[in-house]
Amino acid sequence: MPALCRDCLTRFDSGPRCPACRSPRVLAHPELDALSIAHVDCDAFYAAVEKRDDPALRDRAVIVGGGHRGVVSTCCYIARIRGVRSAMPMFTALKLCPDAVVIKPRGDRYAEVSRLIRAKMDALTPAVEPLSLDEAFLDLTGTERLHGAPPAVLLARLIRDIEAEIGVTASVGLSHNKFLAKIASDLDKPRGFSVIGRAETAAFLSGKPVGLIWGVGAAMQAELETAGIARIDDLLRWDRKELGARFGSMGDRLWHLAHGEDNRRVSAHDPVKSISNETTFDADIAARDRLEGHLWRLAEKVADRAKARDLAGRTVTLKLRRQDFTLLTRRQSLREPTQMADRLWQAGQALLAQVAEPGPFRLIGIGLSDLAPATVADRTADLLDPGAALRAEAERATDRIRARFGPDAIVKGRSLR
Repeated sequence: MPALCRDCLTRFDSGPRCPACRSPRVLAHPELDALSIAHVDCDAFYAAVEKRDDPALRDRAVIVGGGHRGVVSTCCYIARIRGVRSAMPMFTALKLCPDAVVIKPRGDRYAEVSRLIRAKMDALTPAVEPLSLDEAFLDLTGTERLHGAPPAVLLARLIRDIEAEIGVTASVGLSHNKFLAKIASDLDKPRGFSVIGRAETAAFLSGKPVGLIWGVGAAMQAELETAGIARIDDLLRWDRKELGARFGSMGDRLWHLAHGEDNRRVSAHDPVKSISNETTFDADIAARDRLEGHLWRLAEKVADRAKARDLAGRTVTLKLRRQDFTLLTRRQSLREPTQMADRLWQAGQALLAQVAEPGPFRLIGIGLSDLAPATVADRTADLLDPGAALRAEAERATDRIRARFGPDAIVKGRSLR
């Protein structure tokens, strides 16, 4: 069985240790040299950047997020062992981990570090599809001739170099499609490298909960469970047409993914038509201040993705799903394209104010469309809002200081609602 040492990159037949350096960090798989679709995901990225910049934090529990009444943006693995999780209220996190060091997010710095990582990815393949500041898909098909090594070796070298030269760690999922590569990257965090081959796809998916499928959130899981579908095996018992009739286009997608099929390609150069993010609530929400709090967090994520792709959008769309699952949308065209979370949130807040329905709502989302290069974004001042320029500069500063692509850029009071 082909094997690879993740430390010295020696290739050999399967064994418990590397014959060259004796490292136990050995990756062995029958299809190791035949797979080329990867998902690379940095480990606790924001916290890792904070520890990189301040070595005194290396052995401390670090939480990146708001004040005592805020929420956790992310945390290091020391804090995770204590039970701290992203989106957890800060007071709960500090009860679990009272000795944690709490740091406000520095989006600019995270974006800066993200750019360094992206440059290393781009050196391997032109087919890099960033999902956010800290994760991306890579298609390494055909790169062996160029680099003199199969994709698995290139990926092992990539994450080794990221750790040694940039100071953060990453995990890799390698498979034959994007769906399985993304699942694989989460199997052995941190510093993981997991492989899901073609031959084992059915066996791997068997028995897994439907929530493993990308895009199946709490609300969709509830819908599936009413149809007797709790695990991927349950989906396999349904006819493709029956799933489509019951769940629409999502049903057809579920059928393909349950069979391990995903024909989406890594779309580095395909034009992106829109960037959006949404969340389904555990319980329906009517309170406007809580809806605005969710809206801000979603605006941050959309802005981070726009910045990661060097794009900006002129049209802002607000999306609300009612209790009966019907959809309500509102749109606003801006005077110029933006990629700033603050401007996106201001527009989304105005659109939400136009909604006369009292709710409650089960989902809220926000998106940017009419996309253009970031070079044409946010160039003119808003005479009706003199503070907009200062807020934009503060956001850019938060996005530049620590990273080059940042998902949870800034935690503001509005995000604590």
